[in-house]
Amino acid sequence: MIRVGVVGASGWADGSHLPALAAIEAFEVTAVATTNQASADRAAAAHGVRHAFADAGELAAHPDVDLVVVSVKASGHAAVIRAALKAGKHVVCEWPLGVDADEASELTEAATTAGVGHAVVLQGHHSPSVRFAADLLAEGRIGTLESVVLVAEGAPWGGSRIWPNLVFGLDPAEGTNILTIMAGHFLAALERVAGPLAEVSARLPRMHDRVLVAGTERTVPNATPSHVLLHGLLTSGATASVAVHGGNGPIQDGFLLKLIGSDATLTATPAQRGTFIHWGDWDIRIGDDVLAVPDTYRTVPAGVRSGPPANIAALYQEVARAIAEGQQPHPSFETALRHHRLLAAIERSAADGTAQEMGCR
Repeated sequence: MIRVGVVGASGWADGSHLPALAAIEAFEVTAVATTNQASADRAAAAHGVRHAFADAGELAAHPDVDLVVVSVKASGHAAVIRAALKAGKHVVCEWPLGVDADEASELTEAATTAGVGHAVVLQGHHSPSVRFAADLLAEGRIGTLESVVLVAEGAPWGGSRIWPNLVFGLDPAEGTNILTIMAGHFLAALERVAGPLAEVSARLPRMHDRVLVAGTERTVPNATPSHVLLHGLLTSGATASVAVHGGNGPIQDGFLLKLIGSDATLTATPAQRGTFIHWGDWDIRIGDDVLAVPDTYRTVPAGVRSGPPANIAALYQEVARAIAEGQQPHPSFETALRHHRLLAAIERSAADGTAQEMGCR
């Protein structure tokens, strides 16, 4: 049994990590931590957990914890990860790994040196629809891949107003914006299907220097992009065109993915309108044929809700297997670092107007 401590248990983890962990027999949640003791106690009581902490370092050091889940703001990831590594604990961290590629590199090196298991939550790697589409390409169902087109909605980031709880992300130093969160997840899903990008040429327009805080008459400064636009080449030689457009929300269409092959075109849209590419199920077509995702692509217990809980549960299955076999799970911190470097290449291209090869640092 792998004993788990969840840091950030009253936020995103409450509806994703905690139900996912409860469904996988290899894990037992033994500790939770939040920003204050009262909320930690409430989270522990709600999920039947023995230990509750207001200090992530105390959770990481506790002998009843084997694995630390990091589900706090991106700017807080490094401190929790370092505490877990110091205690010799395995780590599962939400994306992004750090606030930028430099911090991600430092954390990856530290995790490798510590010799523990480390994984990052990139749901697109475990989405049944993503994996099915990847297999269709690998089987040659559309011939040779020639071009990829992705148009996706990035709200609630990038619009003329922002929710009060997301104001912090308007500072690039927080590592939480339309490029890092939305494009980061979307590109990871795209690369899981079509293969890695080798070169990118990008633009990051900022349409709003100040944005309105929703529900108030107050405006706040904004230094983050409104949209993410890029063209690129995959390592296979296929072209890629990606537009992630921000807005105020709510999400309307979600996304449109087209994979154009030499023999046919695969088109994917959300099965439930208004969901992100890495979250929900897809409607997949090749030409006029509708292809249902086979049940074999869903590996988690039937009671786990589709979407983030099921995708994250699939990650934990991978983590349990890897720990039992003494291997690294996938996606690991090394995977996260590669995606951070892709985002850094996008930023460099947008800043100087040149194409960037992924081999560049």
